[in-house]
Amino acid sequence: MVSTARVVVIGGGFGGLNAAKGLKRGPAEVMVIDRTNHHLFQPLLYQVAAAVLAPGDIAVPIREILAKQRNATTIMAEVVAIEKEAKQVVLANGDRVSYDYLVVAPGARHAYFGHDEWEACAPGIKTLEDALRIRERLLISFEKAERCDSISEAEKYLNFVIIGGGPTGVEIAGAIAEIAQLTMIQNFRRINPERTKVYLVEGCEEILPPYPKRQGKYAREALEELGVEVLTNTMVTHIDRTGVTFKGGKLIPSRNIIWAAGNQASPLLKTLGIELDRAGRVKVQPDLTIAGYPEIFVIGDGAYLEDKKGKPLPGIAPTAIQQGKYVAKVIRKKIAPDKRKPFRYFDKGMMATIGQNKAVAVLGKFGLNGYLAWLAWCLIHIAYLIGFRNRILVLINWCFEYFTGSRGSRLIDRGLSDDH
Repeated sequence: MVSTARVVVIGGGFGGLNAAKGLKRGPAEVMVIDRTNHHLFQPLLYQVAAAVLAPGDIAVPIREILAKQRNATTIMAEVVAIEKEAKQVVLANGDRVSYDYLVVAPGARHAYFGHDEWEACAPGIKTLEDALRIRERLLISFEKAERCDSISEAEKYLNFVIIGGGPTGVEIAGAIAEIAQLTMIQNFRRINPERTKVYLVEGCEEILPPYPKRQGKYAREALEELGVEVLTNTMVTHIDRTGVTFKGGKLIPSRNIIWAAGNQASPLLKTLGIELDRAGRVKVQPDLTIAGYPEIFVIGDGAYLEDKKGKPLPGIAPTAIQQGKYVAKVIRKKIAPDKRKPFRYFDKGMMATIGQNKAVAVLGKFGLNGYLAWLAWCLIHIAYLIGFRNRILVLINWCFEYFTGSRGSRLIDRGLSDDH
């Protein structure tokens, strides 16, 4: 008789969910534990922040996804510690859950490089709550600017500063520029939304550092066509409610600062009591386990592993998906530690959208810019969304915005009482 393994999966993101689904037909009892009740499609989270999509368009309840998987259960709880020797995870309420195999995929948060006090004024975009808070600030800024008696007074509400010139920063900068120029222009009487200034700040020589220079140059030119001011080789020294201060003393007054400059792995990984890198990631073995514990796998944003060329694997959705499937296969087939083949990442490329009809893509040795890259970006993101309903809703919203310029998710839930 085949014994049934108890598998605990921490995190319902791309990695954790694919690990759980990969065990559907295996001799396993799977428990997925997540702080929220939903799986979030993070690549489109910035579009919630920019009022393009509604939260329900890119999020699906984890229970719904696993509803037909008879060997899977879901718990909404926060894991605060992992006890390796006891083979247990500890929940925030003190409950303990035992495991035979543990898949750790808790995701990451934004890193402020020793300045955590900046988060209050410069939130990042990692959760629905983050995106909704940024959307609220964005929409309230236009409302408050409309009530100002002078252009100089309104300036702090119409300046948007995005710190970090990676894919997320580029995408949110383009989205904010478009909402000002295409969506808001007909909606206000006292202010001209076209006066909105969007700044994209990057410490490196070019934006999109992981991309070839050709794609970075195209992205910069496309953003500048949208009115975005791109500041490269620029270091931030201070952030507060008055704005952003740069090395050299320059201040950009702004109440709308978005952080997209770095990630820090979940603090839960510290409870493993093993070596972590500077970003808080676990230096995993070739089979994605931790040294000395072949039953504990760490995947996704929390894992540090180098490819054949000695470069760290990218912290993107395809990496987590492939790792989740790999781990599921190892557990399902009960492959002994000394028989496991090393995890190999298949690079499917990188993409970033800048605005309507404008995107960059790197597919192997080939690069694409412009409309074809944008079309490929749209199709691939639709395909990766979980659930037919979500795919249809996102497609409809994109078509509606494309042809009308209007964005439907512009309700302010908390009103103007916030001391923004």
